[in-house]
Amino acid sequence: MAQRNRENSIIIYRKKRQENNEMNDLDKVYAESVAKEYMPRETNKVRQLKKLDERAKLPAFISAMTLGTIGTLIFGTGMCFGLGVFGTEAVFMIVGVLSGLAGAAICITNYPLYKKLLKKGKEKYAFEILELAKEITGEA
Repeated sequence: MAQRNRENSIIIYRKKRQENNEMNDLDKVYAESVAKEYMPRETNKVRQLKKLDERAKLPAFISAMTLGTIGTLIFGTGMCFGLGVFGTEAVFMIVGVLSGLAGAAICITNYPLYKKLLKKGKEKYAFEILELAKEITGEA
């Protein structure tokens, strides 16, 4: 009986020891993940290239989406006036046609403006992007 109690206590001790080791391993993993958050990030050259490319294209994209949305809303408002949603008098028709033409003009000028802003952004960052691309490909 004493032998059996001793064996049971040895087994219990080993299980507790194993649980403590597992907890220590989990603690180590947690500590490493927390430390990784506070370490300065290494800047990968491909990541830098993507950020530069985004910096060159993003202003043109944002202005195109904003202007396109505004132009479409003005055009839609003109359609509502023109189709008699807000009223059936001739004044509403005239306002609707003028608003529709203004919205259509904004939408038509949107794409050339986008191309111009995109070209300007690419010219602004072209040197940096090309130099970084040469470094990545090994041609530098």
